[in-house]
Amino acid sequence: MFTGIIEEIGKVKSIERHANSIKLTVSAKKIMSDIHLGDSISTNGICLTVTTFTSDSFTVDVMPETMMTTNFKNLKVNDEVNLERALSVNARLGGHIVSGHIDGVGTIIKKYNDDRAIRMSFSTSPSILELIVKKGSIAIDGISLTVTDVDSTSFSVSIIEHTQGETTLTSKKIGDTVNLENDVFGKYVQKLFVGTRLVTSENQDNKGISLDFLESNGF
Repeated sequence: MFTGIIEEIGKVKSIERHANSIKLTVSAKKIMSDIHLGDSISTNGICLTVTTFTSDSFTVDVMPETMMTTNFKNLKVNDEVNLERALSVNARLGGHIVSGHIDGVGTIIKKYNDDRAIRMSFSTSPSILELIVKKGSIAIDGISLTVTDVDSTSFSVSIIEHTQGETTLTSKKIGDTVNLENDVFGKYVQKLFVGTRLVTSENQDNKGISLDFLESNGF
């Protein structure tokens, strides 16, 4: 589990390509002071397991499912990536709960300055958009960010100066893709509603979610 607070920007050192997977080596400094075989490292938001490491780099295997779901199919040597070690039990949860399991990708459609902040908008799939709420949290390339606006085709965030300097996001341009992970609590709420509606529909007409429905189900 991660928090979405990026610890360091790493650089892709090498990519060993296979039919549908890759072996990825990333150069890093700060996180290498406390890294072990089998550790989980969030790399552009993707939870990956350390298989080998040296004093200044670590290697992970990226499996076919991850290659299909994320933007790692476009990854190149010397690309910069956001890095975060797994959350320790005595650490502050500075961002929000991030699993490192990517739901899909988004595409940058707008980017502009807003005083000292940078506003960015992303298009993505309906299945991801339906779990995004204004003022809610979303992980973009592993970064915990607050949603400023959302509609039926896109959503927006505002990146403060600190985040601009500590992550790779604002170095991206319009048309680039990013990894997206919805807030896990939204996923569970959706699962609960869908499951409840399926059970209810066996005994009565499905009338959707209403105030009466929520009250009768303990909300």
